[in-house]
Amino acid sequence: MTSFTTPDLFDDHCDNVQVADSGLYHFGKKTTFYGKVVTVTCPEDNSFAADILHENGKGKVLVINGFASKRFAFIGDIMAERALNNGWEGVIINGCCRDIEILATMNLPVMALGSTPRSTLKRGFGDKNQAITMLSTTIEPNDWVYADINGLIISKTPLI
Repeated sequence: MTSFTTPDLFDDHCDNVQVADSGLYHFGKKTTFYGKVVTVTCPEDNSFAADILHENGKGKVLVINGFASKRFAFIGDIMAERALNNGWEGVIINGCCRDIEILATMNLPVMALGSTPRSTLKRGFGDKNQAITMLSTTIEPNDWVYADINGLIISKTPLI
């Protein structure tokens, strides 16, 4: 993977990127990642996220819109293992995650608003390929995201 920092990317591309407000925390062992965005919306139901993680994720980052809910965890250790097995570069959640003691040992980058032990409902609700508004940004399918311990940058085009 190419080495970068989000401050350097911002300095080089400040007129062409969005920067997410502070509020996302790293839960995976790996904290630097980037890729092309795939989005799912999950209204208190992570069914669509669970399904999409069965797909090949090479070069892709899954962005889950949990609508900033802190009631439910939209990913845990089982889904994280599935993401790793299918080559996903990382997962960003506009919501919470769980099993954080296990996520901390996994090489899957996971960024979320927080953690909670409660799993989502499983009703098959949700959608794919929708724009997600979070932390003063709008992330669209096929955008590029770059993340590290400093934060998250969103771009319409590849930066590295």
